[in-house]
Amino acid sequence: MILLIGMVLILEGLPYAAAPEVMRDWLGKLSQLPASQLRAFGFVAMLIGLLICFVVQKTTFFS
Repeated sequence: MILLIGMVLILEGLPYAAAPEVMRDWLGKLSQLPASQLRAFGFVAMLIGLLICFVVQKTTFFS
């Protein structure tokens, strides 16, 4: 569980370390989107993550 948290932090921090100026611009644009669109993006991201977890755990594709 702690390993998973560490991996998430690495993935979340990578764009900020690699291109902070680009991230600042992107976050500025993101803050202008309506809440409903942000909610939809978040829901789609959660579904993709759930699908990835399901495929990895229930299939032998990645074994």
